[in-house]
Amino acid sequence: MKYEGIIPPMVTPLRDRDALDVPGLERLVEHMLAGGIHGLFILGTTGEAPSLSYRLRRELVDRVCRQVLGRVPVLVGITDTALVESLALARHAAQAGAQAVVAAPPFYFPAGQPELLHYVEHLTAELPLPLFLYNMPMMTKVAFAPQTVRQLLGNARIVGVKDSSGDLGYFEQLLAVARERPDWSVLVGPEHLLADAVERGGQGGVNGGANLCPRLFVELYAAACRHDAPRIAALRQEVFKLGQIYQVGRHASAIIKGLKCALSLRGICEDVLAEPFHRFESPEREKVRQLLEQLDLS
Repeated sequence: MKYEGIIPPMVTPLRDRDALDVPGLERLVEHMLAGGIHGLFILGTTGEAPSLSYRLRRELVDRVCRQVLGRVPVLVGITDTALVESLALARHAAQAGAQAVVAAPPFYFPAGQPELLHYVEHLTAELPLPLFLYNMPMMTKVAFAPQTVRQLLGNARIVGVKDSSGDLGYFEQLLAVARERPDWSVLVGPEHLLADAVERGGQGGVNGGANLCPRLFVELYAAACRHDAPRIAALRQEVFKLGQIYQVGRHASAIIKGLKCALSLRGICEDVLAEPFHRFESPEREKVRQLLEQLDLS
């Protein structure tokens, strides 16, 4: 199966540090499905996966797979500092009914490219599901070098790459490598690059804003596929407006705080964050409210 379109990296609705906001989770999943998404990626960066207990991660996998029930593919993030924990979660995801897993490089001890290559080979040898490589150097300190990706082309268990580097030049190098594997997907993370990535030959986006505005990104993806310049320009303006929500906070948590705050203001889910981060206070929440009023949320 080739993965294409908009596959949102879902936020993880919480009601406290180790408990899911279950009604909010159910509303969020249905909200995105109603917006026409093509898949769902849970336990990624936007989902705060490294800050969640293993117990809660497994519960989330179970609940999402049970609710989605095959309507779209579910991809599960298994990134961890311990290979055995990645494998354990991958096995749980397979039993729950997920379609693929996603892994970034281990993020504490930075690996050289030879070590990273061996790590992926050892991981895939025991995985029960196909694997997406996840390039997230801002968080992991290590990027998948294009030559490393090329060396992994012969691994039939790998089905593509999600790139969140924000570097279109690097993205184009991935596309050039992936042409040797027509079954591979190359997906972009930063949402402001979605149209550029698709017009260059990418297969879609893993865009956090699709939690809040799924139809916006689905329509932008479709416009980029048909090279509809006027429509792309109009939709990009909406993406730019949405992006202002991410600038209300500071540091690495700003995007997640902005998204969760906006989702709570829309009545979709709670805005509790996994510690060490916390929800916006009243002044920031009011800024997000004002920005939401400028968005076309239809």
